[in-house]
Amino acid sequence: MGETMSLKLKSIRTEEEYEAALARIDEIFHAEVGTPEGEELDELVDLVESYEDKHYPIGLPDPISAIEFRMDQANLSQKDLIPYIGSSAKVSEVLSGKRDITMAMARALHEHLGIPADVLLQRPGAKIDFTADEIDPRRFPL
Repeated sequence: MGETMSLKLKSIRTEEEYEAALARIDEIFHAEVGTPEGEELDELVDLVESYEDKHYPIGLPDPISAIEFRMDQANLSQKDLIPYIGSSAKVSEVLSGKRDITMAMARALHEHLGIPADVLLQRPGAKIDFTADEIDPRRFPL
């Protein structure tokens, strides 16, 4: 049985370090809690998650996908959405993308089905086309 090497990183800064951390996680994935390899696994997972959050951010799902996901989770039919969206025709139009979600619909879906409001209220195709680093703080004096 071959010996494995520990991978000690304080942070992951490059794609190569990221790939090495993933490979090491794969090697020690079944390490027991409380062992040196178990501690190394916990540290590596935290570092990988931090790197992925920074370099591979996951955006919000679109509102229709979120509604459909919640319907699937709760085993709901389109008919079950009538109290929150309106008529059967409105439900069908919302789910097909032919009708926008109104504020009243978003509020009801959020309150009764637990769908996050920020997901329901986002504009279709809206994107932030700048990063915080590109904002000139002098434009916003205190």
